[in-house]
Amino acid sequence: MNVLQDESLTLLRVADSKTAALPTIEPIGDSDLPAFCQFLNEHLSSERSAEQWAQAFQQNWGVTKPNNGFLIRDQGRIVGGIGSIFAQRIIRGKPEQFCNITSWCVLDAYRAQSMRLAMAVASQPGFHFTDLTPTAIVSKTLQFFKFKPMNERHAVWPNIPWPFSRLRIITELDDIEEVLAAEDAKVFRDHRHLPWVRHASVGRPGAYCHIVWKPNRLKGVPGAMVLAFSDAGLFLRYRYAIGSYLLGQGYLYTRVESRLLPRLPKLVWELAGFHNKVFRSDTLTESDISNLYSEIVGLDL
Repeated sequence: MNVLQDESLTLLRVADSKTAALPTIEPIGDSDLPAFCQFLNEHLSSERSAEQWAQAFQQNWGVTKPNNGFLIRDQGRIVGGIGSIFAQRIIRGKPEQFCNITSWCVLDAYRAQSMRLAMAVASQPGFHFTDLTPTAIVSKTLQFFKFKPMNERHAVWPNIPWPFSRLRIITELDDIEEVLAAEDAKVFRDHRHLPWVRHASVGRPGAYCHIVWKPNRLKGVPGAMVLAFSDAGLFLRYRYAIGSYLLGQGYLYTRVESRLLPRLPKLVWELAGFHNKVFRSDTLTESDISNLYSEIVGLDL
């Protein structure tokens, strides 16, 4: 894989003596981030400033990142790129390194370079790869590089009053970490600084579940989109208490990606028709692919 990547990048840098030089594909270093993120602001979404784009790539998530993705230059000008967010997660007691692909944007005149750009990212050894916010075209394109589509359905259930629970629900940031197991507490610390995601610890001594969620709306109805939880079994066991708490905050339903659940609970319906998130891994399954440590939380999406 290293040889293939090196040869591909070399080919992109060699000018044919009889024609104009091809655009070059280069890794995005930290010094390139301001210019690349300004490019994203101008050509992908002006709703976020260049500084806000850059924040997603500047997280300290436990891995020495080789780059921030790759970009295309033509005579010194950025004409395209793919961002990458790197992180290390503990899965079943083993550290795993991830490269989360995001913000793929190439100017129309340079679309022919897009596959070489994707190859530069996907050829990096030692990582599990994800793209959690792909367009339909990007999802299909990455499947060409052996990325697998994940179940795109969302499970939704109503939040109802539940006065029978004796579970404790902790929402103060300074208290949440105290009751969590060490690995779960680290996940909380890695994300507590992001103001657009919300956290809670739910449970009892020795059996607390960390949940991460954001406000959500379906046809104007306010609800909670649960992005992640530390224990799927506990999350389902505690769902009535969690729902009762959310209802008290004005959120009428709980929504979570079906792929994250070991089973669908009762009184649930599924939403379909979303773009397939994709991943590539030789050892992990889609239930291992978290929304944390990605652009879903690194950006206010």
